[in-house]
Amino acid sequence: MAAYESKQKIGPKRQVVGAHYGLRDWLLQRLTAVIMAVYTVILVVWFFGASNFSYDGWAGIFALQWMKLATFVALLSLFYHAWIGVRDIWMDYVKPMGLRITLHTLTILWLVGCAAYAAQILWRV
Repeated sequence: MAAYESKQKIGPKRQVVGAHYGLRDWLLQRLTAVIMAVYTVILVVWFFGASNFSYDGWAGIFALQWMKLATFVALLSLFYHAWIGVRDIWMDYVKPMGLRITLHTLTILWLVGCAAYAAQILWRV
């Protein structure tokens, strides 16, 4: 009987393998969504409270250091949110390991490039 139970690998003796992304990434994706939602509310309130609807008025919003920081945090949240989603797509639908790793690498490079470009734009204003 004991030999039969050890072969079953059910319960506490079960070997769990894999990347273990599940709950942590689900929570992080929800957190990034909340950050983006809060930022959107701030931006909408600021927009409807504005009186100068020109380029100077729009640039004036992002001239404030706290708004640059809030925007950058929202963008980083967007990029991480996108990374989790795209990574899951690659893991679910791209079976050849070499192609999947290549797509992961290209996706990371693209998102890091977008973050660097966003920082350059924000701190240029």
